[in-house]
Amino acid sequence: MKTTDTPIQPQRVRQLLRDMIDIYSPSGKEEELLEFLLDYLKQRGIPVTLQTVDENRYNILAMPAEMEPRLAMIGHVDTVVAYDFDHYGFTEEGDRIIGLGAADMKGGCAAMIEAFLTFWEKGYSLAPVALALVVGEEEEGDGAMKLVKDFHFPRALIGEPTNLQPCLSHYGYMEVQVNTEGKRMHASLANPGQNPIENMLKLLLKLSHYMAAERPEIVYNIRELSNSQAGFAVPEACEAWIDLHLPPSAPLGEITLEIEEILMRERQENPDFNGTLRFTTIHAGYELPEKGPLVQSLKEIYARHSLPWKPEAFRSHSDANLLWAAGVKPILMGPGQLEKAHARDEDVSFEQVLTACEIYYDLLVSISS
Repeated sequence: MKTTDTPIQPQRVRQLLRDMIDIYSPSGKEEELLEFLLDYLKQRGIPVTLQTVDENRYNILAMPAEMEPRLAMIGHVDTVVAYDFDHYGFTEEGDRIIGLGAADMKGGCAAMIEAFLTFWEKGYSLAPVALALVVGEEEEGDGAMKLVKDFHFPRALIGEPTNLQPCLSHYGYMEVQVNTEGKRMHASLANPGQNPIENMLKLLLKLSHYMAAERPEIVYNIRELSNSQAGFAVPEACEAWIDLHLPPSAPLGEITLEIEEILMRERQENPDFNGTLRFTTIHAGYELPEKGPLVQSLKEIYARHSLPWKPEAFRSHSDANLLWAAGVKPILMGPGQLEKAHARDEDVSFEQVLTACEIYYDLLVSISS
């Protein structure tokens, strides 16, 4: 990729990213990484505010003095739980930076920190921009919810892994909990239709057929399937959790009703069926128009960097859903590929991280002027 001349410091970025990846920071246990980042920013003269999220965790904010930010750059510092606790840390193979969180989204966070730090070092301390490093995105989004509760900013740029493509639209998300119940009894006395695992599998199969036939645009994932420990017996209960990712314009109300109707028909067709279904999370997607000063600035920056401008929809759930519900207009753009996120061999291109640094820096300069 061709890049323009900027004061970004590649070795500083590489060391920051190495340190961040080497610090284990799953959702709910981000304290060590927070302490490191707080010290990192303070040592370099960045005035920061700590926003308490719970008794042990906080968001790190660098806010403009005495003015409302026009743009907040937001990155989440947490990761999913390590697949292999002995091998989650930083390794490097050519341009590939490998390690837990490399793509999702410590690469994006490192790029945002470097861009903001360079921007500050160049004397833009009074610009109407903010940096927010938040916790909890991979679980409940409690960091982002606290952020928008206490602060307002009209637009946000989130460094999720988009392969440097700008995402002006975002998928919606629904989380579904399904429970089936039965009566515990000796395994030799099991009756057809009364085993909660069997009933759960039948219901999940009908839900899968519905998705494939009626709503093929939905990306669904049966995330968990578990039952009460029974031994040599019919279990008492079975539980499943399903993730649904829906295109930005999907009719969420209609889809929830259609799913509930599948459960109702199962109850009518099987007198022994005892099951419930509830939507534990419903987050709407959104589509932003390809116009306005921020989008125009990004287009010009992409042209200067000889990067293709190909807006896409972000297909996963993210803090952007929560920000959108709070009245913020988020654009997602960061280094790394979404398919690498949460993967066993998660990695990010260091060249992409540096390009992201430069794009973020150029955007901050554009907004300040």
